[in-house]
Amino acid sequence: MLSDILARNRDWSAKRQAQEPGYFTRLAALQAPEFFWIGCSDSRVPANVVAGLDPGEVFVHRSVANIIHSSDMNMLSALEFAVEALKVREIIVCGHYGCGGVKAATEDLPHGLADHWLEPIRRLSRAYAVDLSRQPDLEAQRDRLAEFNVVEGVRRVCETPILQRAWTRGAKVRVHGLIYGLKDGLLRDLDCSVGPGHFKEGAAL
Repeated sequence: MLSDILARNRDWSAKRQAQEPGYFTRLAALQAPEFFWIGCSDSRVPANVVAGLDPGEVFVHRSVANIIHSSDMNMLSALEFAVEALKVREIIVCGHYGCGGVKAATEDLPHGLADHWLEPIRRLSRAYAVDLSRQPDLEAQRDRLAEFNVVEGVRRVCETPILQRAWTRGAKVRVHGLIYGLKDGLLRDLDCSVGPGHFKEGAAL
């Protein structure tokens, strides 16, 4: 398996060099992405691929079910680096339909440490129980819950001191919520974008 990956890497590198000589030299010299992508760890949702972006154009953080935990130092460190050092202009929180993390959060089954990680989704499920009950079936309920999780993620990113400081000093960075459809390969805008001067803690998005 490893030898296959290494062989594919050599093929990819050679093709890329042939298509665009000097590509890797330029890429190695500078990292200047416009986007910071906070997405799910699901192997079917690679950020630059689904967004149609090349390596170097998007800075990425991924976690199970793209949950934004206020105590997640990995995510916060990546966010701070993206905003303070890379000066990204667009932050994208992206979930996806058919999310295994959302499914696990709604099952009455033990999932080990994942149960602790997924607690915010269970909280959202309780908070939006009435809305979720209007969905036609369990799959639709879980997909709707995945949308709520993205909107909540946008809110939590906006609440971080990192974003609050950036906006206070005049940074033009914006935060967006997208969801990806595994069945059609399309990204959908959840219309919860927030920019400087448009967010108040505790307000509905």
